[in-house]
Amino acid sequence: MSETSSFVDPVFLARFGLTRFNAIDYFLHPLNPFRTKAKSSNEVLNMQGINIGTLCQFGTGSRPGPLSLDDGEDEYRLVLSRLTGEQYELLPLAANLEGVTTQQLSALFTIRHIHRTNVSQTKVLGIYYILEGVIYKSPSVRGLMKSHIARTLSGLSEACDALSLCARYEPTTGYTWRFGLDDDVDDETCSTHARKRRRRRRVLDNRRPGEHTEEEEEGLRASEAIDRILSRLSNSDVVVKGKA
Repeated sequence: MSETSSFVDPVFLARFGLTRFNAIDYFLHPLNPFRTKAKSSNEVLNMQGINIGTLCQFGTGSRPGPLSLDDGEDEYRLVLSRLTGEQYELLPLAANLEGVTTQQLSALFTIRHIHRTNVSQTKVLGIYYILEGVIYKSPSVRGLMKSHIARTLSGLSEACDALSLCARYEPTTGYTWRFGLDDDVDDETCSTHARKRRRRRRVLDNRRPGEHTEEEEEGLRASEAIDRILSRLSNSDVVVKGKA
């Protein structure tokens, strides 16, 4: 599945809203393409009526309710740690992120998909985040590097194309660069080359320079959103170590 894919259920959001109490339930939506096909430990707990909301309301045998949200999440993670198999963890909010307001943090939920073999041994299978009700898959390091390199190469290619219009070759002096605007002939030549390049592009894809298709626009928006999320989490080791 593409890393720019996403999932949103407007009916769920309109009916229940989205908070840290039901973020995992929202992720476990039957139509969510990111969730595992195997039965997760979270679903086993749901069948027993155990989730963050019920733990906050009623507590546990050792910690009677009502509990605070932080305590309820801690108890939920403790219950999950006693089970084995595939699980989804709601990671704690990253604290003291520069330039990020509390309101922005409240709209972001980070979920880690793991496979647990015992209380202390887990293997991370994926990282997902929910931003304003839309579920995205966090890109891999390889995918992120590939995206950055592709954009860098695209910029370099455009720069080389622009420079090639001003390159001149003389048998006696070799290659020279003419960037000045005082040479009318050179200006006209550069403009002619530029018009030919634009005309060739219009023939190939019938698009104006700088115009993108809907798929390209969606990919660019998703890539920018991914960059913003990763920059916010870059100063926190929560995703990697699972520690608050």
